[in-house]
Amino acid sequence: MTKLDLLKDWYRTVWIDGDLTAIDRYFAPSAGADGLMSDGQVSMEDFRALVPALLALVRDLSIGIDRSVETGDWLWAQITVRAVTAHGVDPIHASGQVMVRVVDGQIAEAYNAFDFITFFEQAGLLPQDAFMLLLSGERLG
Repeated sequence: MTKLDLLKDWYRTVWIDGDLTAIDRYFAPSAGADGLMSDGQVSMEDFRALVPALLALVRDLSIGIDRSVETGDWLWAQITVRAVTAHGVDPIHASGQVMVRVVDGQIAEAYNAFDFITFFEQAGLLPQDAFMLLLSGERLG
């Protein structure tokens, strides 16, 4: 399986199908993912809470890989997430990037950058144009 196939399978199995038991198959025991939470690295155990929490906000989730580059043990991919709000028909369309190091067929390191502001705006959990409001010094909440 190529690194790109591994990443596609990770998104399909864990994020789309919600198979939390598969997390251990994709991540090396000491691996973590940076860039998803502000307080540090997301562990395999953290994914078991994070995935269902995000899946509860959407339906008809798809994750596409728009571009990718492989070099040595590393894979970089630009992704697009598409979904519909869980309790409506409003579309969600947000993008991000992930860089993973794969060792022995498992993710050993992961670095993420995802547009959570757009995701949560479109999910109806942040006001529209939240980024612009924040830039103006407006406090949310």
